[in-house]
Order: sequence, then structure tokens, then C-alpha cells
Amino acid sequence: MILDNLLMFTGSSNGTTGGITSGPNTDAPTATAASTNVIDLHLVGLPVLASGQGARDMGIGDDPALKILVQVTTAFAGGTSLAVALQGTTDNGSGAPNAGAWTTFYSSAAIVTASLTAGQRLLDMDMPRPPPGVPVPRFLRLNYTVAGTMSGGGSVEGTIVLDRMDAMYNASNNAVMGGYPPGIVINN
Repeated sequence: MILDNLLMFTGSSNGTTGGITSGPNTDAPTATAASTNVIDLHLVGLPVLASGQGARDMGIGDDPALKILVQVTTAFAGGTSLAVALQGTTDNGSGAPNAGAWTTFYSSAAIVTASLTAGQRLLDMDMPRPPPGVPVPRFLRLNYTVAGTMSGGGSVEGTIVLDRMDAMYNASNNAVMGGYPPGIVINN
């Protein structure tokens, strides 16, 4: 999995260890809010299209398709659940997001707090195309919907990647890749 700072909704890439470091842009949603980072899809040096939309179309691709990856980096406590939505909007005419016109492209299910453990993936999918009748966005963000009151401590990272590290997880809190969970018998 390759991480690009220009495609991160949260966190920052740490090139020396290849991981994600907690920093000022790490999202720790305790109430419903948008991600810290908004991704601008406009390519510097290319004219913005007449309708104010982005110059790059991020989806929908086919083998390889760009992927959205949102996962818990620090376990959550309190609250009832957390859902994550990918949203997009056009340019407001002055090079900034059209703040009142964010459209949800896709939303995760509400994930209960007990399942918000480190390593849990909240939004793990191919980059979706815009819904019917919605222009190609110039700006993308994540929106976190919190039910109840999170008592803090939890954080997430969100990014667009070319390839995710996809493999089965071990039964020990979904954090360590391994074999089959306990109780599965494989006949040889």
C-alpha cells in the first residue's frame, strides 16, 4: 500500500517507517464533523472546467481502481456508533469548496462503539462514481456521523490508495494478519 499526502483525508505519511503517524490532522471525531483535510482534485496549471468542477476524475476505474480506506488507529470509548461518508462538491467560483453543496457519494453502516477497535476498517471500497445528476467534484472530504457522545481517545485515518493491504485477519482484535480464527477445522 502506497500512501500519498495529497490524497489523505486525515493523518500524515511517515516515509521512514512506512506507517501513519498521529499528528495535528489525525481525526478524532467525538461529535458529527467533517475530516480535517479536504482533497482538491484540481491540477495546478490546467484551467478549471467551465462548470467549476475538478480537472481529475478519480473514479471509476477498473483494475486497478483507486480505493478509499478509513480505519481506526486508536480505539474509541463511549458513544453509540460511528458512520463515515465520502462527500464531494464543486468549486464555489473562487477556488474554494462550495460549502453548502456537499453531496454524499457513499456512506458506511453505523459501526457500534464496541467494534471501533484499532485496525477496524470503517470504509473500505473502490472509489465510487458521483451519484446520478451530480457533477464530477473538485473537492472530496469524509464526514463522520457520531451517535451518542464519544468520550474521546478514538482516532481514524482516511486516505485514497491504489492498493490496500488485503488479507485475512487473525482473531486477536483484527489487528494481526494470520490464519483462520479459532474453531475452524481444515481437512487435509
